[in-house]
Amino acid sequence: MKEKRKKTWRRKLLLVSVILFAMASIWCGYNFYLIQRTIDEAAPRQADVGIVLGAAVWGDRPSPGLSERLNYALWLYNQGYVKVLLVSGGLGEGKKVTEAEAMRTYLLEKGVPADAILIEDKARSTYENLLFSQQVMERAHLKNALIISHDYHLARANKMADSLQLPATVAGVQSQVLYAPYHKMREVLALTVWELEQIWSYTR
Repeated sequence: MKEKRKKTWRRKLLLVSVILFAMASIWCGYNFYLIQRTIDEAAPRQADVGIVLGAAVWGDRPSPGLSERLNYALWLYNQGYVKVLLVSGGLGEGKKVTEAEAMRTYLLEKGVPADAILIEDKARSTYENLLFSQQVMERAHLKNALIISHDYHLARANKMADSLQLPATVAGVQSQVLYAPYHKMREVLALTVWELEQIWSYTR
């Protein structure tokens, strides 16, 4: 009798495991689709400010990946999509210069006037990038934003902006220096984790 119960319990556990795996696969698959759809549909639009999301700094200089974001932001600024650039990123572990400081210096060297650059130098995550940038925007009386990052990053940034009720559109650059498949899969996981955190916060 006990052996029969054990077999029944194992079957139920296996069934639950299969169902959970299937649900997780469908959810991740949808998020991969969402990331790709956002990439395909994203296009620059006029905004009061362009928020440049931070990334790694090498020494006191932007990494090649971050330089791509900054070069795209510079192009958008020169094309007149935005009149102000807000660089966002805090102090990375073991670093002496914040991402925002390195980004500001880079843009100044490229000819962007100092009064056209705003700084947010406390953020340690994409969500904080947007939350703290929103606070900077409010102080500067800026109403809407164009969020600038790599294309694979846009879906998560867009969802986070929506959760903050931040009026924003997104524009992304396709990387020539980063391995896209790795970063897309990383974004699938990051987006899935963030969505689960949102659901958990609503149910508490």
